[in-house]
Order: sequence, then C-alpha cells, then structure tokens
Amino acid sequence: MGNIHPSAVIGEGARIDPTATVGPFCMVGPDVTLGPGVELRSHVVVTGRTSVGEDTIIFPFSVIGEIPQDLKFRGEATELVIGKRNRIREHVTMNCGTEGGGGVTRVGDDGLFMAGCHIAHDAIIGDRCIIVNSVAIAGHCVLEDDVIVGGLSGVHQFVRIGRGAIIGAVTMVTNDVIPYGLVQAPRGELDGLNLVGLKRRGVSRADITALRAAFQMLAQGEGTFHDRAHRLREETTSDYVREIVDFVLADSDRHFLTPR
Repeated sequence: MGNIHPSAVIGEGARIDPTATVGPFCMVGPDVTLGPGVELRSHVVVTGRTSVGEDTIIFPFSVIGEIPQDLKFRGEATELVIGKRNRIREHVTMNCGTEGGGGVTRVGDDGLFMAGCHIAHDAIIGDRCIIVNSVAIAGHCVLEDDVIVGGLSGVHQFVRIGRGAIIGAVTMVTNDVIPYGLVQAPRGELDGLNLVGLKRRGVSRADITALRAAFQMLAQGEGTFHDRAHRLREETTSDYVREIVDFVLADSDRHFLTPR
C-alpha cells in the first residue's frame, strides 16, 4: 500500500496505489480505489464503491462516496467515479449513484470543488469544472466541460448546463442552460453569453460574433424557442452555434432558461 498514516482506518480490500498518501485520521472503505498520486490530507472519509483518479487531492473533512440522499435508495450496489487531478476542498460531499439514475455519479478531470459544495447522486460533471463554495448540485444533473457555478448557488435535479456556461453567485437554476450561457439573478435568468470565458479560451472573433447573433435570434426571433433553434441549424456555419443548437434539440427532462 501507499504512504498511510498509522491513525488512518483502511478497510480490508481497499486498493491503494503505492504512490498514494492517506493522512491522519482518514477512513477508506473496503471497496475504494485510490489511484497513483492521490492524496487524502487528513480527516477524510472515502467509502462506497468509489474510485479516485490519479493526482487528485482531497482536503480535510470531506465525505466522498456515501450513500445517496434519496429515500428511494435501498442499498443497491452503485458507484462514484472521480477523474484525475481534481482538487476537492474542505467539507465537500459527493454521493454514489442510484439504480434508477444509472448507478453512477461521475466527476471528470481537472475540476476544482471548493469548500462545502455537494455533488448529489447520478450527477455527471465534466472536465475543468469549478464548483464554488457551498454550491449544491442536485441528483441527475449534467454539467458539461468548463462550467463554473458561483458560490451559494443551487442547481435543480435533472438540469443540464452546457459547455462553457457560467452561473453567477447566489443563483437558483431550475432549467437547462445553453452552452456558453451567462446565468444570474436569484431565480436564474439567462442574461447573455460567457464572453469572458470564450475570449480566455481563444475562441475566434468570427465565432464570437456568430454566437452573439445566434443568441439574439434565440431571444427575439419568430416562433417558439425550439423553432428558432431549428432555423439556426439550417443557417449557421459556426461549430459553436451548432453546439448550442444540438444541446437545445436534445432530449431533456427540463425546460430551458430562455433569453430575457
């Protein structure tokens, strides 16, 4: 096994890479896998059928892999899969999946999960997401790559948030958010595009212009929101706009936040 502090409690059967570190007063369950370079700082609980990808660091008092907070859960064998190079800060909670939700809660690579945030059962979190302090991501949510959720915000169950979107602080998100969307206000209003994020990622001026025109069409065009999306699919030549269209026209359990 790896570098394990004498005060840590390790369940029989746990798979701990020789390069992993388990700090003081941690508890690691028997069905846990800790990959290369994983570090549990101290007072961390990792339990359930949980795998933690290489070079992920989990900070004190986090509880990772506990059973879902779902009254329908009956002890079925479900999983939590965490990717590589994540930073999971103090008091974070992440739960395993449920049978009704597919059985797996999945976290991608290179994420930052700030103090006190919660990732509920069956959520799917993409790569490079930033979940800020005290955010609650409810069950069955999907956050695509490069999403930022501001502090003290909540995301309703089954909501999808598209790639590159940003949610402002103290916001309740109850409906799907288009890729690259900017959402703010207490009840989560789609207020524009995440232009700062687009520029930081080096998106070309032509694509940003196309995205702004697409947003205006979705906001003010004729017909329903889905009608406007169908027209955009026929008219656009931008891959970024097509990504928004495909997201809008995909199956969803929620309605969309639409432009004000």
